[in-house]
Amino acid sequence: MQKLEVIHYPNLKTVLMVEDVLKKANQIITREELKRKMPTKTMHQTLNVILKYLEDSGKIIDGRKGILWIYNPSPKLDKAIKEGVEL
Repeated sequence: MQKLEVIHYPNLKTVLMVEDVLKKANQIITREELKRKMPTKTMHQTLNVILKYLEDSGKIIDGRKGILWIYNPSPKLDKAIKEGVEL
């Protein structure tokens, strides 16, 4: 795993702001679109730290075409995944 040298860590308000924009997007969104939709400006490195955290925690997928919110807190879905059979 690559270790990032972080100059500026995000605060909780910024993390929640990024989560909110991604949840409301309902589609793949690029980093530039994400920056434009944010109510306040965020440093590029800070945004990268937030996106890495969200990807590691299983809330987003960060791919070549953009970022997509995938987290679903549904207990029924969680139960189905845990009890499901892998083919």
